[in-house]
Amino acid sequence: MAHYRASESKREQFRRYLEKAGVLDSLTNVLVALYEEAEKPNNALEFIRQHLGTSEPDSADTESLRLELSELQQKHDLLLEENKELKRRLLQYEPSAEDGGAE
Repeated sequence: MAHYRASESKREQFRRYLEKAGVLDSLTNVLVALYEEAEKPNNALEFIRQHLGTSEPDSADTESLRLELSELQQKHDLLLEENKELKRRLLQYEPSAEDGGAE
């Protein structure tokens, strides 16, 4: 009988842990949303994943984002170079401290 109580105690601790972490609320909300769906999805597990926010990203989306990242990195590098060049050119027109710029 003591083994049964220890097992129940562990279950209760685990249930409280899930409740405290918000897991039970999240699962309940997703299951209620699935229940309330007028037209049940073919893949209930995928529905749950999507509503929990754990579905894997679409490979086309991933590739598109990688391409965009690469393009933006190149643009960033070009802008850094342009910034350096403009700063260099600006220094040509600014009076230096040695020329007695403070009059």
